[in-house]
Amino acid sequence: MVKCGWQPGHVIDVSNFARCLCSVGNFEKACKIIHEMMRKGFIPDTSTYSKVIAHLCNASKVENAFLLFEEMKKNGVVPDVRTYTILIDSFCKVGLIEQARNWFDEMVKGGCAPNVVTYTDLIHAYLKARKVSKADELFEMMLSKGCIPNVVTYTALIDGHCKAGQIEKACQIFARMQTNAEILDVGLYFKEVDNEAKTPNVYTYGALVDGLCKAYKVKEAHELLEAMSASGCKPNRVVFGALIDGFCKVGKLDEAQEVFSEMLEHGYDPNTFIDGSLMNRLFKDKRMDLALKVLSKMLENSCTPDVIIYTEMIDGLCKSGKTDEAYKLMLMMEEKGCYPNVVTYTAMIDGFGKAGKIDKGLKLLEQMDSKGCAPDFVTYKVLINHCCNVGQLDKVHELLEEMTQTHWQRHISGYRKIVEGFNKDFIMSLALLDEVRKSESLPVIPLYRMLSNSFIKAGRLEAALQLHQELASFSRVSTAYYSTCNALIESLSLVGKVNEAFELYSDMTRMGGVPEISSFIHLIKGLITVNKWEEALQLSDSFCQM
Repeated sequence: MVKCGWQPGHVIDVSNFARCLCSVGNFEKACKIIHEMMRKGFIPDTSTYSKVIAHLCNASKVENAFLLFEEMKKNGVVPDVRTYTILIDSFCKVGLIEQARNWFDEMVKGGCAPNVVTYTDLIHAYLKARKVSKADELFEMMLSKGCIPNVVTYTALIDGHCKAGQIEKACQIFARMQTNAEILDVGLYFKEVDNEAKTPNVYTYGALVDGLCKAYKVKEAHELLEAMSASGCKPNRVVFGALIDGFCKVGKLDEAQEVFSEMLEHGYDPNTFIDGSLMNRLFKDKRMDLALKVLSKMLENSCTPDVIIYTEMIDGLCKSGKTDEAYKLMLMMEEKGCYPNVVTYTAMIDGFGKAGKIDKGLKLLEQMDSKGCAPDFVTYKVLINHCCNVGQLDKVHELLEEMTQTHWQRHISGYRKIVEGFNKDFIMSLALLDEVRKSESLPVIPLYRMLSNSFIKAGRLEAALQLHQELASFSRVSTAYYSTCNALIESLSLVGKVNEAFELYSDMTRMGGVPEISSFIHLIKGLITVNKWEEALQLSDSFCQM
């Protein structure tokens, strides 16, 4: 500093120099200069401290700002509203709301009146933290102190109450913003606006439109859009998107299309969110022709559909039985540079399966692997189910082995909850769920059970027994294992293979399994079938004594 020509009397120049150093990110030097000033007997003023604190906060050095603030007070320099507001805003942004509130209370107690920015920063922080009641209390305090809220304050309150599901309260705040009075009838909120009222901006309208739509009050949301346009506030794409999504979610597709057309007239091209909402509703209503038109419109407007939209479209076409069109669309998406993911492939494979085109589904499985998209558990489950339905049990067994030996090992760590993909019997099977959670056993046990049952129904008991042995290698003590045992005991007994049935029976009871009543009955019938009456009577007696 001395080299720069600084003399002890040049306090203002040194203060400015400290601020300049902060503005270029040299905070350490700025703090050193402040300490040098103090060593020379000159205490920096509030403005110098405030500006350095502001620069520290903007650089996310909140801890340093806090220490400098404490030093400022220790040196007898009184913080002003700007100093407090800078700190309150910065601490709110990093989630330290209680500390921010402590400073707020401190400034009020010290006679420093918060301004609209101070109040708004803290109100917004409370709302983000879902502490709506505290935000309301602070807002009422703000009004009682004569501090007039601005459009940012009102918008934060409206948005916060909407996100908290308090749509009526949000509408009341909107009414107070415009008329300085509360209106209790939600239908009257958007009819007339006081000429002297504050003017909501596009963000205010957008927050309330979105909130109304999420509360399924789409009629009121549409009225608000009309009031917005009448007031000269031009809706943006976010506002249009919220209303389109709202109409779609309540099934009002025609109204959604009208708003969609209005949005295009305003010069806004649709984005993937808007088109996704519209197309999702079209799929649900099975209006595939219209969905294809929306897709064409997207491509015309250079709005590239994402993989989610393409996948929903492919799935919708498949569910409508239009698998050829779905496959063409899948090829087209690749040409457009949007590559199918595992969900896309699975939807297409499922479509082929439902259309009886199993071979095409199997071919697609090979294609996806060659293109670097590994099948997941759902892909295999879908294909295995379809193969079972048409009796291709050998192919099912082959797929099952492929899944456990190749692809599945790469994904097993992330699929502890994969059991949820099965039918209700398995979802409700707590024993199986516990087994997956505790032992990290392969979640292919239910598939083995399903395939084993399919072999049993087809009368291929040797294949079922072989599969049962494979199942035992995964887990011998499981609901699936015992269930398959009972099914095999019954089937073997019916065809007179009593010895094999009793071997399974002995194996199961030795492992702690409890045979079903029907298994006992079938064992007795099996013994009678092969003329083993004495053994049948003995088993019958032992069953009665159980």
